[in-house]
Amino acid sequence: MSIQEDGALLRRFEPVIRYTRGERFFPMDVEPYVCACSLWMQKPREEPVCLIPEGKLTLERLAQPRARGSQAVYYLKFIDPLNIAELAADKLKALSQGLRGEGWQDAFRAGRGRLARVGYTSRLVDALFSLSLLARGSVPGATAAAAIIRYRRILSEREEYCYYGRVVRENHWIVLQYWFFYPFNDWRSGFFGVNDHESDWEMITLYLSESGDGEVRPQWAAYASHDFSGDDLRRRWDDPEMERVGEHPVVYAGAGSHASYYAPGEFLSELELSFLSPLARIVERAQTIWRRTLRQEEAEEAANNLISVFQVPFVDYARGDGLSIGPGQTREWDAPRLLDPTPEWASGYRGLWGLYARDPIAGENAPAGPLYNRDGTVRRAWYDPLGWAGLDKVPPLEEIPEKLLERRRKVVHRLTRLTEQISQKSNEIMGLGVESRAMEGFPHLKKVRAAHQEGIAALSEELDRLRSQVVSDQALLEAIDVGIRRIESGERAPARSHLHRAHRPASDDELRLSRFAETWAAISIGLMVIGLVGIILFYREHLIAGLVSMVTAILFIESGFRRQLSRLIASLTTALAVVSALVIFYEFFWEMIVLAVLLAGAYIIWENVSELWR
Repeated sequence: MSIQEDGALLRRFEPVIRYTRGERFFPMDVEPYVCACSLWMQKPREEPVCLIPEGKLTLERLAQPRARGSQAVYYLKFIDPLNIAELAADKLKALSQGLRGEGWQDAFRAGRGRLARVGYTSRLVDALFSLSLLARGSVPGATAAAAIIRYRRILSEREEYCYYGRVVRENHWIVLQYWFFYPFNDWRSGFFGVNDHESDWEMITLYLSESGDGEVRPQWAAYASHDFSGDDLRRRWDDPEMERVGEHPVVYAGAGSHASYYAPGEFLSELELSFLSPLARIVERAQTIWRRTLRQEEAEEAANNLISVFQVPFVDYARGDGLSIGPGQTREWDAPRLLDPTPEWASGYRGLWGLYARDPIAGENAPAGPLYNRDGTVRRAWYDPLGWAGLDKVPPLEEIPEKLLERRRKVVHRLTRLTEQISQKSNEIMGLGVESRAMEGFPHLKKVRAAHQEGIAALSEELDRLRSQVVSDQALLEAIDVGIRRIESGERAPARSHLHRAHRPASDDELRLSRFAETWAAISIGLMVIGLVGIILFYREHLIAGLVSMVTAILFIESGFRRQLSRLIASLTTALAVVSALVIFYEFFWEMIVLAVLLAGAYIIWENVSELWR
């Protein structure tokens, strides 16, 4: 298809994005952003070098090839943090507007506290994460305020909202990608989230099929959400959660993070810290053994909660109560910028699109462009848009009957070959059995007969495998036939059958927390630290007793808030019983071993004597 036809297709299904009240950055053209930036290079253990100063950078100069050392990092710098006077002026302006009642409708309110929604250990990990910002690289606090001022200046010159579109045709799918560029991500400073970083690239993808009459129909949508990928990213077009305005999908953008969601709400996101990953993997393996080997399915939720202990909880606010951009909304999209053919600024520049904060976990570093990851490798969403959303294994609806018939023909062919092999090997094993029986009583054929016995055993195992495969293929044929009949009758699988752990907004029950519980969640970690210092300073001789008392008090307060006191008491009782048993076992180890041996001997005598009396 032509560029014009691709552009028309993108416009036909372009999304509606609903933002949260208080959002300050929206999708824009990259050119004014790049022209407002400077280009820098950072090498290890060296000071950063400005390659192109602000005001001299263009998209053409950005795309120029540069020698990329093995450890050199190229990055853009959008703004410098405000100085104290500028920051104070910005705060005074916001305060005066608030006193006059201006802009209060657009102000963000966090609502229920995020820390009260998770357990005490998760809050402790969250505190460690917050403290780590002091040691690792982070975007300076006043940077977001400076970015807002610079972005408003760009909007005052030309207010427009645009996306970058790409059309890919692969495996009978028509893939529409919508890329959105934001000048800043202020999730941490603006909405109590994980990180701040200059620039932000987000994306959604629609998957269309083309019928015999040439009409295209959307079948799936996949919304990029942080670092998720695979089946849980996508929703079928007829999914009840898939909100649409005509043919335009509705996207709910996370406040500051700009992650995409299918429904409005507050989403609890969990960041896994790299140094805690080994512990999380151990717990995950133990969970798998517990659930699959021991078949303890009811413990899955508890195990998932245990894994979340090693993750930092954050709330992504995607309420949709702010500005809406898209067809028929308060703001409409400007003409799409096409990424096909790929522009040189996108393919030629592999560096970061904002400040390189030297953050070892990369959260505060700016992202790379639409093609690349931060390390310069190509994004999977770019080179494999089907596999990124788990659709590489799913054909378009119109192709499913033919694919099923094709697989049926292969299974039938395999069954024919299996039947022939079974017949051949059955004759062979029968012949070996007859020969082996005939060699009985002939000592000089002992070795030959042993070889026959080994051959019989091997053939028996092979026949068992082949017959098992036949049974499996026959069941598969039956399932394929049922699937073909269902497709022919118009029946489809449930719209959400592919989902494993769908990301859902917090329910009203989860948000219904008392103010006292929220206050406790906010101060509990700090109180624990202060209490620990107090015990060390004033009650060092009773350190263990003090720590146990403090932890016990915290556990009872936490359980009271979560209405789990009875469960806590039961757990403590069980734990004390186990500890008591271990102490007794340790203190009387050899006596218990002797007693066990005596009881075992008496039991053996009883069993043997009982057999004589029967």
